[in-house]
Amino acid sequence: MNMVKKSICGLTSYEIFELIKPAGFTLSHAVTIANNVYKKQRSDILLFEKIPKALKELLSKNAESGIFFPKNSIVSEDKSVKYLFSSESGNMFETVYIPEGRRHTVCVSTQSGCRMGCTFCATAKYGFKGNLTASEIVNQIIAIPQADKVTHIVFMGMGEPMDNLENVLKACNIITAEWGIALSPRNITVSTVGILPGIEEFLKTSDCNLTFSLYSPFTDERIKNVPIEKLYPFQKTLDLMKQFNVRKGRRLSLAYIMINNVNDTDSHLNELISILRGSSIRVNLIPYHSHFTHLYFSSSEERMQYFKHNLVVSGISASIRKSRGSDIAAACGLLAGGVR
Repeated sequence: MNMVKKSICGLTSYEIFELIKPAGFTLSHAVTIANNVYKKQRSDILLFEKIPKALKELLSKNAESGIFFPKNSIVSEDKSVKYLFSSESGNMFETVYIPEGRRHTVCVSTQSGCRMGCTFCATAKYGFKGNLTASEIVNQIIAIPQADKVTHIVFMGMGEPMDNLENVLKACNIITAEWGIALSPRNITVSTVGILPGIEEFLKTSDCNLTFSLYSPFTDERIKNVPIEKLYPFQKTLDLMKQFNVRKGRRLSLAYIMINNVNDTDSHLNELISILRGSSIRVNLIPYHSHFTHLYFSSSEERMQYFKHNLVVSGISASIRKSRGSDIAAACGLLAGGVR
């Protein structure tokens, strides 16, 4: 029987140390191993640098780098790239690389599919196939050709991060640790539709940014389109975000997908202002991306500017997120289109 080898990708430096300590190797060796995987993206253990030959041989017998490469990719007209990965169990998930000037963002998935059932999202139509491990989440960053350019990470791909919180928190730890990818927590944003216990835990244990996807400021509309609203009313999440003592540099924001004649009326705008007035929560207005299951269309650029203007003059920080990768089904709400 073949022994299952341990994946180094997905391990902390201390977990790597526990792996090599019985053979007399040190924490310093473990940090060097972590650097080879997370910073240098070396997939072959025999090519690891600055560790003894005996340690390479030990690792080769008992472990593997854990780096696995995309099955496929497609490039957008705007130079965004969507990658298709497959887990060991055969579950498919997608990742998007988004270059914009000096900013190089990777949008990672946390699940294969999603079980939140939001009506406006194509991923929900794909169904839920399974959680991704911390290794599979981190691998999406270090296994793409542009890994050494990455400056920002957004957990806005397939899946609901708070529905896979343990692996998401561990991935955030690896991404921000000095022995890991070493990105600043202020360059990491995790998105959620509002699983309150997960949000509470995330805010307490991570320094990364949080974005809450609202859809509508009216409870009856949100319940119809974001089923988790029945279990965790959005107002409780907003109250938590308003009351939370945010450290300098950390952002708590609200994502608002704008759909023509659905949630972009003056009554929606006025209610949005009402529930956010006096808070430090920033609003990201996002164009809706139509997919084959929907007849809805995005609000016009003029309407989105109107929303932004009125939010800002009401004392609420607001911006319009530029749509990227929509021609390759890589934009917000479209992931899973390429794996169907």
